[in-house]
Amino acid sequence: MEYVWLYDAARKWFFLIPTIVCPVQLLIDAPFGKFAPSNESIFVMDGIKSWIVMELVSPLAFIAALYRAPLSTSPSALSTPQIILAGLFLVHYLNRAILSPLRTPSRSKSHIIVSLSGVAFNLPNGTLMGAYLTSPSATAFLAGALSRPSFWAGILLWAAGFAGNILHDEVLLNIRRNATAKGKRNENQVGKEHYAIPRGYLYRYISYPNYFCEWLEWFGYALAAAPFPAFMSLSATMQTIQPPWLFIWAEVLLMISRAYKGHRWYHKKFPEYPKERKAVVPFIF
Repeated sequence: MEYVWLYDAARKWFFLIPTIVCPVQLLIDAPFGKFAPSNESIFVMDGIKSWIVMELVSPLAFIAALYRAPLSTSPSALSTPQIILAGLFLVHYLNRAILSPLRTPSRSKSHIIVSLSGVAFNLPNGTLMGAYLTSPSATAFLAGALSRPSFWAGILLWAAGFAGNILHDEVLLNIRRNATAKGKRNENQVGKEHYAIPRGYLYRYISYPNYFCEWLEWFGYALAAAPFPAFMSLSATMQTIQPPWLFIWAEVLLMISRAYKGHRWYHKKFPEYPKERKAVVPFIF
């Protein structure tokens, strides 16, 4: 099938590209959030609107792939585990793409290159995830999943990560809400937001607990949805790694450099910033 070849090629590139981009991101400041451009330009976009458009690409691509089931020779109704996993994916993006940005009182402006990069990630990721979930491989792996402890362990880990992500995002939202109420928004530069030291929960240990919790979330999802890839060699990994594991692989590589640079930014901006905090993994990094 032509889709199988395309699917395998996309999986390999989705494994390789984040590996290449990760060290590059250490050399540049992505122009959004703390590093948002302060100048007015046709390439500088509203932070909330651009985020919504960028993030909606993933669930829409996921739904389209679920509907088309390109890898299945005889499409059939989804099993209960497949329905659960599809629901979890869509719940995450309901919050990420719609609820969270609409609850945000303000957001730093973003350069169009950030939105385009987000679309370039979300389109293949959503498509790969939807195609995998309806594939013969997923159907076979998820047969009997409801009686498998690892499936429910993954679901519980997903739920804990999802809740933790929302909880720690709420800390940041409260900083933004309080700043807006006190008239501190854009106090330094046009297009940028007021920042303060976040405190409480995992912020006691790391600067980016929202990232860390999102990694836990998608690790749990991968544990429930797909077999472990073979790590015997690079070639074996690329051949056996399935989209749920690709997702967490790409997320860690693409977010860890942002966490590191943001952690350094906090220390530079706030001399009183807690010295014991790590960037994104408690007690380690």
